[in-house]
Amino acid sequence: MKVRFHGVRGSTPTPGLNTVRYGGNTVCVEVRLADGQVLILDAGTGLRELGNALKSEAHKAPIHMLLTHLHWDHVMGLPFFKPIWQKGTHLLIHPLANETQQAAARMRTLFDGIHFPVRAADVPGTIDFLETRGDPWRIGSATIRHILLNHPGGAQGFRIDDDGGASLAYITDNELSPPSGSNGATMDELAKFVDGANLVIHDAQYVESDMPAKLGWGHSTLDDVLRLGKKASTPHLVLFHHDPERDDDAIDHIAARATEWLAEHAPHTRSTAAREGTELELGKP
Repeated sequence: MKVRFHGVRGSTPTPGLNTVRYGGNTVCVEVRLADGQVLILDAGTGLRELGNALKSEAHKAPIHMLLTHLHWDHVMGLPFFKPIWQKGTHLLIHPLANETQQAAARMRTLFDGIHFPVRAADVPGTIDFLETRGDPWRIGSATIRHILLNHPGGAQGFRIDDDGGASLAYITDNELSPPSGSNGATMDELAKFVDGANLVIHDAQYVESDMPAKLGWGHSTLDDVLRLGKKASTPHLVLFHHDPERDDDAIDHIAARATEWLAEHAPHTRSTAAREGTELELGKP
């Protein structure tokens, strides 16, 4: 399994001189399965660059997309995804976290002539919003599972287990210590869900000093994410969905803090602060 990060920011794009090292595009991760199929995790502004790459390689096979939810920072790249502007492209968007999100998808909100000037009926490629699935379900050589997360409006995380032996958990826009009454998975449930995965990508948008002002906003603090990594014995933890107010130097500090904490409390786990362009190959010694 090959993984490439095309967008790593949360909430809104952050172009500028102070974000060039980690990147300013919102979330989008490319996954290539053992059988060569392409899975896309979220459709933030990083999707534009992925589309350029797929177009340049003349990719013709169906493209599968897993969306955590429909907040703007996770879908605003879709109208600028070049493959859909070509006849013959088939983009399959797998079911969303809840019925409300499914209804919004059926309405093609991004292509309604108001939010974007081109209507859905005029897009040359085929975009199918799938509405039924079991759990787990199959995409090519991989088994996919989902889990409900703690985020306003609802969100879902995914686990991808490839027949080639690699596994990936993608958990973003999730609050590990939410206010009481939240309906998403607990930390223990998430630790069980990600257990054994080669790579865990998790939202680490906040630090402790952001609380309690941002309690209930649907994102996790770095300390909670590190505790999850320890609880799940995760070999590689990727810190993701960087806050738009944090520049590259601030993310450097977060990365260093994570490395120091894990060295003391969970030496079996290493951490990486996600940055655009990073490529990882999973399932090899």
